[in-house]
Amino acid sequence: MKTVIIGSGNVAYHLAKAFTQNNIKVHQIFGRNEIELSNISNEFNIPYSNENLEEAELYIIAVSDSSLENVSELIKNENALVAHTSGSLPKEILKGNYRKASFYPLQTFSKTKVLDYSKIPFFIEAEDQIDEKSLFELASIISENVEVSNYEKRKYIHLTAVFACNFVNHLFARAKEISDSQDLDFNYFLPLINETVEKIYHLDPKLAQTGPAVRGDERVLKLHEESITNEEQLDIYKTLNESIKKMYQ
Repeated sequence: MKTVIIGSGNVAYHLAKAFTQNNIKVHQIFGRNEIELSNISNEFNIPYSNENLEEAELYIIAVSDSSLENVSELIKNENALVAHTSGSLPKEILKGNYRKASFYPLQTFSKTKVLDYSKIPFFIEAEDQIDEKSLFELASIISENVEVSNYEKRKYIHLTAVFACNFVNHLFARAKEISDSQDLDFNYFLPLINETVEKIYHLDPKLAQTGPAVRGDERVLKLHEESITNEEQLDIYKTLNESIKKMYQ
């Protein structure tokens, strides 16, 4: 299918890269940010525009959830298949008389981080089996892990991802605040972080839990609380320890 990617952010960049690496031709990348579009265009030899949206058979919209509805209105081709990459929104958020779908890659994307696209799960949803099959086959060129999924399942996949990725990364950032405040090299903690992640390949996360809260060590918990001077850090510390205690009561 003649394909256009709409967007210039992290997801659009990595889709353009994944498609190019797997010899899937992208006919245009379209968006608002000309600098980012130009960078993607130069790196992957894809024509770009921030003014004229090319006619295509497949449009993949990789923009923020807050922009998705408005951007989808730019597509006037009623014969097109239009898929968004959002994990949290239904395909019905797309506004137009074209065929609607979802093409959701379950991964955290940063432009500077190299990824193995073959390991990324893709979740496909479409209005009919023909489009579902087309998108499934397209994703299967990129990834070894492709599934058909309805919105209800995808919604909870995305919610789980927020807990497992976004919240965890925020804790890394908060941990680095503490280490920086005490002139501690954050690299000290990378083996610990790696082992924590590695463990859940072999153990249920609930069984892998360690630390003072699961042990009920109130002395250490109190010591930590007295050492934290940042109110937001203290709130997080108390909230998470209470959650751990309740899980293991």
